[in-house]
Amino acid sequence: MGSEATAKRLPPRLDLQPAAVREQKAAQVRGVSSIQAMREAIRAASRALPVITAVPRLGRLDATAFRARAAEGLPFLISGVVRRWPLCALTPSQLRERYGQVPVRARVGDYVATAFAPDRAMRDMLLREYLDISESPADDLPPYVGNLELRELNGMCHWPGYFDKMGPPRFWLGPARTVTPLHCDYDDNIFAQIWGSKRIFLAPPHHDEYLYTREANPVLFGSPFDPEAPDFDAFPLARQAAVVDVVVQPGDMLYVPAGWYHQVRALSFSLSSNRWARAVPLALPGGV
Repeated sequence: MGSEATAKRLPPRLDLQPAAVREQKAAQVRGVSSIQAMREAIRAASRALPVITAVPRLGRLDATAFRARAAEGLPFLISGVVRRWPLCALTPSQLRERYGQVPVRARVGDYVATAFAPDRAMRDMLLREYLDISESPADDLPPYVGNLELRELNGMCHWPGYFDKMGPPRFWLGPARTVTPLHCDYDDNIFAQIWGSKRIFLAPPHHDEYLYTREANPVLFGSPFDPEAPDFDAFPLARQAAVVDVVVQPGDMLYVPAGWYHQVRALSFSLSSNRWARAVPLALPGGV
């Protein structure tokens, strides 16, 4: 663990670029005038959305049908895409056998409380070591391999061409009880469930005014409110947030529109992957 080879493969823990430089680069990548203008446009558009009480499930969509549906600005599930991926046929034991030497970085300790801090406790290890730990986690909050590039797995994922430009696949691996707390990314997101199931809570962008949010970086905002165990004494405004939840099963793909708050908890040992678009959100066809 912690070898020179491992260090070369893993991302730095801190982004040392000035915030203004990061925001300017983020705007250029997405083709918008400014990230702040994009955020404000997303929030303004979401005020016209209907309140949903369930996330609809759709069949397979081609790119044209996907974009038309996504332009409505609401989340939805897609069936019949992910199950065809070779990675879905891989078992955890095969993952260990074939890719056990791959270096990973696991979130450890109370990574929920420090989720949006500039740095948090991490532990570098090999994938097989992580799988050993996750088989019998000792803590109530098990270590979590989250938001990590695992290039060795990319060829077994056949992503649909829903977006003209996407960031690299990110992988999320861990046992039941691993969690990503409530947050929003200001990019359109497709989330593929490969093994296991997860419960995902969602709230619309403009309900940030009820969720006590704070900025982690220009395209990521977090909330201390936990929709699974709501503390309305500490967060009374959260009563007004329109939160909906959905369970994603193996083979499901969830579309999370830019700006929608979401919290994700594994209900069983789980492998997921997602990709963020790098363009103007589809709910903003007029641009920013």
